[in-house]
Amino acid sequence: MLDLVNGVKVPIDKYNGNKVLGKKYKSCAVVGNSGILLQSEYGELIDSHEAVIRLNNAKTGKNFDHNVGSKTSISFVNSNILHLCARREGCFCHPYGTNVPIIMYLCQPAHFLDYLVCNSSHKPPLIITDPRFDVLCARIVKYYSLKRFVEKTEKDVREWGAAHEGANFHYSSGMQAIMLALGVCEKVSVFGFGKSALAKHHYHTNQKAELSLHDYEAEYDFYHDLVKRPQLEDTTGLRTDRSLIWENSLV
Repeated sequence: MLDLVNGVKVPIDKYNGNKVLGKKYKSCAVVGNSGILLQSEYGELIDSHEAVIRLNNAKTGKNFDHNVGSKTSISFVNSNILHLCARREGCFCHPYGTNVPIIMYLCQPAHFLDYLVCNSSHKPPLIITDPRFDVLCARIVKYYSLKRFVEKTEKDVREWGAAHEGANFHYSSGMQAIMLALGVCEKVSVFGFGKSALAKHHYHTNQKAELSLHDYEAEYDFYHDLVKRPQLEDTTGLRTDRSLIWENSLV
């Protein structure tokens, strides 16, 4: 996880002109996109964190400030988002302001071309996640998905693979953003993860259904384990002493 600090926090510190490089944020809020956020008014609490991480250019603004806050320190996106931005003049991809750093993971190798084009026009850092970090996230979610499948269905583990291997299965942006926060923050608070029958899938869109390639329930199991026992080296290879706090997350 130390590589996260060196590969993410240090470039951000340099851009911001900080004298001390690589010092972890004292507190971070990771803001998910779940519609359950509309059932709360945590905007002020979210903005009180030293750093706020938002996902996939989710909307903020006067219609949502009291629910999700207005502050953004890091924008975490998948490369599909940047691919859409690359079509715009100047690769504009800054709904939170032109000084907000962007962290991105590559969904498709072809999207690296978008990175090459857009990075030249971005003043703040535009950082691609380390492939080793991507592999770690994939391993963790696969472990929890397999575990949940066997426990819930009592089927052979090989039956899980038929539906979840390859392009049919991938961790969510939210899961990777939480993992990122655990590497660069001393304290992590999570908002807007989970679902409710009374809420939209995303607070800022009309989407109702979940994406089938994500095993959200398996990811929630992982989050619960992080809260209960933050050192998971025995099963996942992850070791972190950071504290994780759930706010407005129905999991």
